[in-house]
Amino acid sequence: MSRPLTTSHFKGPVIPPHIKSLSIAEPHRGENSHDNHHSCSDTEQWHPDALSWLRRVSPAECERSVRDAIDVGYRLLDTATSYENEEAVGHAIRNHGIDRGDLFVTTKLWIKNASYEGAKAAFERSLNKLQTDYLDLWLIHQPYGDVYGAWRAMEELYRAGRIRAIGVSNFYSDRLVDFVLHNEVTPAINQIELHPFHQQDDALEILKQYDVQAEAWGPFAEGRNGLFSNDVLQSIAQKHGKTIAQVVLRWLNQRGIIAIPKSVRKERMAENFAIFDFTLDDTDLRAIAMLDQKASSFFDHRDPEKVRWLGTRSLG
Repeated sequence: MSRPLTTSHFKGPVIPPHIKSLSIAEPHRGENSHDNHHSCSDTEQWHPDALSWLRRVSPAECERSVRDAIDVGYRLLDTATSYENEEAVGHAIRNHGIDRGDLFVTTKLWIKNASYEGAKAAFERSLNKLQTDYLDLWLIHQPYGDVYGAWRAMEELYRAGRIRAIGVSNFYSDRLVDFVLHNEVTPAINQIELHPFHQQDDALEILKQYDVQAEAWGPFAEGRNGLFSNDVLQSIAQKHGKTIAQVVLRWLNQRGIIAIPKSVRKERMAENFAIFDFTLDDTDLRAIAMLDQKASSFFDHRDPEKVRWLGTRSLG
């Protein structure tokens, strides 16, 4: 059993530099995107992290993707109950043979289970599917439902050593501050939308103020707004002899943000891995800063219709 992590373990990068991360859900991208991938979901669905229709892919294909990621060198695997692939991820880890202690496994609690009793039961289901006896990180996936009741359950599991760290996802700054002020354990992480078109400088300042690490989902904006053909990013990429994807990941890394790029193609995994042999200079950073549109490329979590949709969505 791994001992719990406290917030103090997350100074600087939450995950040590040698721990590379991969999200185990891949949206279908448009013709002009980085490339077209498949998802590690065995059902065609739309999940609120990618906000795109996902292609069908077999559990076997998902398992292969996870094994490939581990072979490339990734050690942080990010999944969620709503991705409906925890079981395939668990099989991949077990069949690969890597020591469980060498991995950092994250999953997320879905809205329907956001209550004290619901979280307790959901935790056991996730452990069973992932074939592990502890989680490295468990996140509340969306800021809806009885998140305070769920957090009490998560705090208990954390103190018992069954989770090494607990955190949240998609919490806007006002929700985060209220959450921190009214709970004993401060979230270690807030996983939020972060990419060149939605840089969230104000939110990052709040996270820093409350000692919460930022983690970026959708670091490539899922190819929206022409990210992979953007002239500014392309110029910077050519300057450094890198791809646009590598420039974006390096930009996040230099800002102290953990990125969880999504891919099921081994060559793309390796490409995303290779970002530590160059540095963006001040000119590069200023140019990227000008791309900020200061708005989500997906949707507003305060939109009543989206809240209703998410809150009534059933899994499986």
